[in-house]
Amino acid sequence: MTETNREELLARHRKEVRELTARIIQKKKNATKKTRRGINSECESLEHELKERQSREIAALDNPDGESTEASDVPGSKPQGQEREESTKGQEEASNAITNTATNTTTSKDIPQQSPVGPKKPNRQKARLARRAAEAASLSAAAEAEASARPDPRQAEMVAMQTLLTSLHLSEKEIAPDGHCLYSAFADQLPTPSDHKSTRKKCAEYMLAHRDEFEPFLEEPIEEHVRKVRETAEWGGQAEVLALAKAFGVVVNVVQAEGRGVEKMNEKGTEGEVWLGYYRHSFGLGEHYNSLRKAKAE
Repeated sequence: MTETNREELLARHRKEVRELTARIIQKKKNATKKTRRGINSECESLEHELKERQSREIAALDNPDGESTEASDVPGSKPQGQEREESTKGQEEASNAITNTATNTTTSKDIPQQSPVGPKKPNRQKARLARRAAEAASLSAAAEAEASARPDPRQAEMVAMQTLLTSLHLSEKEIAPDGHCLYSAFADQLPTPSDHKSTRKKCAEYMLAHRDEFEPFLEEPIEEHVRKVRETAEWGGQAEVLALAKAFGVVVNVVQAEGRGVEKMNEKGTEGEVWLGYYRHSFGLGEHYNSLRKAKAE
């Protein structure tokens, strides 16, 4: 093993950690309420697999023959004085790496010290393990620092939404993030008083009556899906927005920070317009809808 080989391997490992971190952030950013659990599990699996593979590659580089025998026990090994000098150098590197890594609590006193005289040799295997642990901790700290340096998606979304609402002359009514937000926001837009129960019922009835229009996009039987729409606090998505728009005969305008800014649904609606504010990052339960209204002229 040469220092050049080690540096090349560690440089590649650092690049892999950065790339995986970017992939994970993107996956979590694009996750929905329904897919978040699976994506979190997938991300944990990817992190585990990368760490395992990198550990094996470092081990293979340090011990290409797969042997754990000390060099001093192998015929033709280096002279004792030279081995002792290299071992001491390896210990000092491991000790410095551990001392400078905040996430590793091992100290230099845990590494056997080379005695100036006498036949006893330091435990080189222990020093190598300590060095690997320090390198892994350093890579993890670098990845976390890079992730923390990225812009806060919640803050960016809030700023972008406020800019959009101002340009569109819209005022916002915040809806409780309780799973009923879409249906409550829609009910708030109707000319007659209503609540999330009535809009859920109307949505479920329309989807069931027009199953061919919605069933291909569902991950479960439509009967079970509409039961959840009607009877539970299951979050509503794009399919439910479209069903509500058609059930009430209105044009729905969904304002969002990402994409085109305003997404129109059921543009042929003749019973008026509904304005909804869609948030992906800004509320604790994930995706969220607020009720929007055209601001009154002063």
